[in-house]
Amino acid sequence: MAVPKKKTSKSKRNHRRAHWERKAATEAQKALSLGKSVLTGRSNSFVYPTQEEEEEEE
Repeated sequence: MAVPKKKTSKSKRNHRRAHWERKAATEAQKALSLGKSVLTGRSNSFVYPTQEEEEEEE
């Protein structure tokens, strides 16, 4: 069974964790921003059917 030769330092571990959390926070902010723009109707980057379009198709 393979095992690491040396223990990873706390600073490396903390750096990796901080990087992961920073990426997650950025993605969460993007999702929240997109959700707000969809709710206000000012979204340009997200295409979704509206009620008017659904009624026209039926």
